[in-house]
Amino acid sequence: MNTPYHIAKRLYFSADKQGKQMSRPAVRVAIAGIAIGMIVMLITLSVVIGFKQEVRQKVVGFGSHIQVVNFDNNNTYQLEQIVASNQLLEQLQALPDVEQVQPFCTKPGIIKTDSAFQGIVIKGRGVASGDDIIPADNDFFSYNLVQGVMPEKPNEVLISQQMSQQLGLGLSDQFLCYFIDEKVRARKYTISGIYNTQFAEYDQLFIIGNLREVQRLNDWSGNEVSGIEIQLSDFSQLDYTADQVYQLTANRPDEQGNFMYTMTIVEQNPMIFSWLNLLDMNVVIIIILMLCVSAMCIISGQIILILDNITMIGTIKSLGANNAFVRMVFLYQASFLITKGILWGNVIGIALILTQYFTHLIPLDPATYYVGYVPMALSIPAWLILNFGTVLLSLLVMLVPSAIISRISPARVMHFE
Repeated sequence: MNTPYHIAKRLYFSADKQGKQMSRPAVRVAIAGIAIGMIVMLITLSVVIGFKQEVRQKVVGFGSHIQVVNFDNNNTYQLEQIVASNQLLEQLQALPDVEQVQPFCTKPGIIKTDSAFQGIVIKGRGVASGDDIIPADNDFFSYNLVQGVMPEKPNEVLISQQMSQQLGLGLSDQFLCYFIDEKVRARKYTISGIYNTQFAEYDQLFIIGNLREVQRLNDWSGNEVSGIEIQLSDFSQLDYTADQVYQLTANRPDEQGNFMYTMTIVEQNPMIFSWLNLLDMNVVIIIILMLCVSAMCIISGQIILILDNITMIGTIKSLGANNAFVRMVFLYQASFLITKGILWGNVIGIALILTQYFTHLIPLDPATYYVGYVPMALSIPAWLILNFGTVLLSLLVMLVPSAIISRISPARVMHFE
């Protein structure tokens, strides 16, 4: 029989004749402190994970995880062409963790209406089909579509809601777009749909069109494209897969003698990803602070338990119990308190996370944060690590106040009584 556990259980779940019980205000405060610490840590972790996922998804949606482009390109959207041969596309598709490979074409232009004008980039994507490239469905823009449908005809395009409001254009409206090379060319497009990603930096720039139409604007044909976009199934494999793509394309000119250059989405948007990485530091700081608060609550709660039962400590010591035996009694007793605090923290914290996840009650300014609400996402591994780490730290912290027991003398307790 585990005698220390039995004694601790009796002390925790039953009240003594003097009315002392575990639910007294001081101990309630200790439990509340542990619960609040757990709630704050859970919400902080879920907000940062959710925010990083949302922003990363939008950046990747516009640019893919990895791009293969012409080595001679400057940092503009007027890209030199490469030849996306079927052999190369098949080799890229066969790489581990590669979900989709699709060529793309871009062309800068200017939209002109009766009352306004705006610089834009028209972008078309496609997938290999035998010896040809056909327009591809785009789940990212389909998901963020607020009106209309995806473009199906060469003269149909998708514009952003922000662009629609700025230019006074609506669904099914037509507009002229001018492209300036050696000569100015004008094309008339019809708006088949309006999207809104709340990513203002890109929403005000990109319109989504037909791949073949953009090839014609660039005077390209066949498999000549601006580059190849590679979507991955696992973001954590970005650097490893980019290395494999580089090995496959480096020093390997295409049919026209063009050399290729591999870029990751992190290299294309260093400022955004540096900002996202800074959020990890904020999480670490908040978790450390909350763990310190929880530790202080545990220490104060255990000291209260010891002081409340100091007579019992002297009694069982006088009956022959050693310090280790008595310490185990109060370690078990404090573990009940910690378990209750962590359990309530998880229940309330997860309830708040799910409420925000499904209702989006707390809004954000999309112009500043790229999302219109506080995003929430909590992975099971992160949740388990947070709970396991909290329990482990709590067990270590409990050893500090339990050392007081070794200083309690049965003779002095009996003399005090």
